[in-house]
Formats: sequence, C-alpha cells, structure tokens
Amino acid sequence: MDDELIPGLPEEVARECLLRVGFDQLPAARSTSRRWKAEVESPFYHRLRRARGMARPLLALAQAEPPLAAAGPANKYAGLSTSYRLVLHDPVAGGWAALPPLPGGGGGGLPLFCQLAAVAACGGERRRLVVVGGWDPETWAPTDAVHVYDFLSGSWRRGAAMPGPRRSFFACAAAGRWVFVAGGHDEEKNALRSAVAYDAEADAWVPLPDMAAERDEARGVCVGGRFVAVGGYPTEAQGRFAGSAEAFDPAAWAWGPVQERVLDEGTCPRTCCAAPAPAAGATMYMLRDGHLAARDATNNGGAAWRAVASLPEDGRAVTALAAIGDGRVVAIGAGSHGGEQAVYLLTTEEGGDKNGAAQSWARAAAPPEFAGVSYWARAKSRFSLYTMFLCQLPRVALWGRVEMAKPTHDMTKEGDVCYRFMRAELPSHI
Repeated sequence: MDDELIPGLPEEVARECLLRVGFDQLPAARSTSRRWKAEVESPFYHRLRRARGMARPLLALAQAEPPLAAAGPANKYAGLSTSYRLVLHDPVAGGWAALPPLPGGGGGGLPLFCQLAAVAACGGERRRLVVVGGWDPETWAPTDAVHVYDFLSGSWRRGAAMPGPRRSFFACAAAGRWVFVAGGHDEEKNALRSAVAYDAEADAWVPLPDMAAERDEARGVCVGGRFVAVGGYPTEAQGRFAGSAEAFDPAAWAWGPVQERVLDEGTCPRTCCAAPAPAAGATMYMLRDGHLAARDATNNGGAAWRAVASLPEDGRAVTALAAIGDGRVVAIGAGSHGGEQAVYLLTTEEGGDKNGAAQSWARAAAPPEFAGVSYWARAKSRFSLYTMFLCQLPRVALWGRVEMAKPTHDMTKEGDVCYRFMRAELPSHI
C-alpha cells in the first residue's frame, strides 16, 4: 500500500530499517516518497535515532580542494589553488563525504575565513548549517553573504545579508535557531563592539546591544545557552589579546558584566571551545603548554586551568579543538606547522577515569582527497584552512567552530608571510 514505509514489512521493522540510513543518504531517503519524507522529517524519527545510537557526532571541515591535475607548463601551478570546500567526517565509523558547493560561488569555493553555525529548525532539530561572512576568494574583499544548508534536503539557500559594516574575524556562535555575531574589525581595520543576531527560521537579522569593549579576533563559544565572546583586542592594541570575556543572555537580551581572567592576558583564544551541556557540564577547553587543558566555564572569578592530556606526539601543531561531550575532544593538527593535517579523537580507555589517567589520542585515517593541504602562492608558504563544526544527524549540529589561518600585515624578507591562526567557536545548545 502507498502508506506503508516498506511494502510487505510490519511498520516497526520498516522503521528500524529506515533508522539505519547513513547521514549522507538522508536527502535521498527523504526524496524517495511522501511517506519517507514525512518519516525522516518527524521529531519521533529523530528521537528514535538518538535512542538507538544512530545519531552520532559529525565533524565538518573546510579544507583545500584537491589539486587539479595539469600537464606541461601549467603543472607548476597545479598546487596553488586557494579554493576550499566543506566535508563531513564521522569519527566513529570513519566515513568521509563532501557537501555540495555554495550556490553562485563562481568556482571560487567557500569564502575565506567564513564562520559556521549549527542552528535548529522548528521543533528543536539541529539540521541547518549557516555560513556567515568571510572574504571573497577571488578579490579578498569582506562579504556580508549568508548561506544556509539543510542536511535533510541536501541543498543550500541564500540567507539575508549580514547588516552593518562588513566585518572580518568576528566572534560567532549559535544557540537554538539564533546565530550570534560580535566584534571583529571593519574594512578600515577598526575593532568593533557592535553585535547582531540571525534568526535562521525567519531569515532575518536583529541588532544586539554593543559589548562593553572592542573585540577583534575574539572567539565565540556557547555556554549554558549564552553566547560568550572570549578575548580579542581593541583597535590600538593590534594583537595584544585581552584575557576577559563577555556573555550575552538571549533570555534577557542583554550582555552581562565583563568576566576577567578567563584567559591569561596576551593569550590568543583560537583554541578555546566549550563542552556541550549537559554532557560534560559547563567546561571550557584550550591548548596550554603542549597539553589539553580544561576549566569551569561558569566560574567568573578566574577558575584555574588544569591539564587533561598531553597532545599526540605526531600532532603537536594542533590548530583546532572541538569538545564532543562525555569527556571526548577532537583535535586537528600536524607534526609541524605546514604539515599534513590529521584528525585526532581523545578517548578514555577501559579502566581509566575522566581525569585523563588512561586517555589516549586515536588518529582518524583520511583518504588522500580529504587531506586538506594546500599552498598559498603569494606567500610561498604551505598552510591548511580548516573549519570545524560538530553535528549530530538527523538532529544536526550540537555545536561547531571555525579555524582559519590569518596572515598579519607584517611581511618578512623574500616574500614570506608571518601568520597566526584564529578560530571562532560555534557551539549550539538545545
């Protein structure tokens, strides 16, 4: 019959089969029939997937497109592409898949230094990925463009443009259906205090009150449903990072008092991330002195950082962190700066404890087409551009983050570029 999930099978058995559809096949399952579409989009289906352990964390990375093969004189330019794409990695099953390119991208790929946020649809299902701002990959001009990807339909749509000055290197995080943007700098390199929020459901932006301080290159995290801008620096400081943070409460629609001593003064917040609540409580992680460190994110009086685990020996040049929950942390790094990036998962071995006594890093194998290493022709320096965004399908996206390599304005002799890494975390909270 037309209303049967799978003809000839009892409803319960057919549903169990459909629950086992892989994350990369959900759009195809949704388009198979009206009955399957209604099933895949229903909250009941998502709850069952979570209960059966079928909804697992995913890691999304913005990485260099595989180099084009070229012969003859063009061969020397084959590895100089600055085009990037989004790919998904399942750290449990080890699978990899590429997302469709952004619409109207003109072949240039993702905007450089764009931010990502995982947001909820009606009913609280995290199934949308929002790409905000960045630089045009061809002109390097900042853009106000917004793109929204629906994981169930497998398609992109263009969102309302980000209002205000075209900003770069802003803090960004998502909570529920909202994407929060704060700080960064404008096209004149002035650090900003202003903030806005994007309602992904209504496709509309609304203004937020200004922060107490200018925060260029701040990091956005979500702690207990609040958007927190960590670190950053004012216009006159130019790279001298503050150790303070400010938290915006969506319920009160107001910023709370400035939190001092969240980081050591002068510390770049690029590796800060927050564990999703309630899996590991309100915990913040970052890299400190070759170790993964953690602190209580709810302590506004300067909670002490504690070492959790040493970094993997072959991944000491870690440039991105993501807290999955239950004490698990994902790191992206290499044996040296400029080397091939790898994904590492910190797990607790049987018989160990949550304090790291028996924890170890497992490296995820990546096919060559997902290695993500590229060359920047102008600087003649190798670097990788990664964006991390964690999600759980089909209730897509518990939290996420962005990590980019940002060149400074200081050029060394022979055309080399001094650069540092900046990341803006995008955790979401249901």
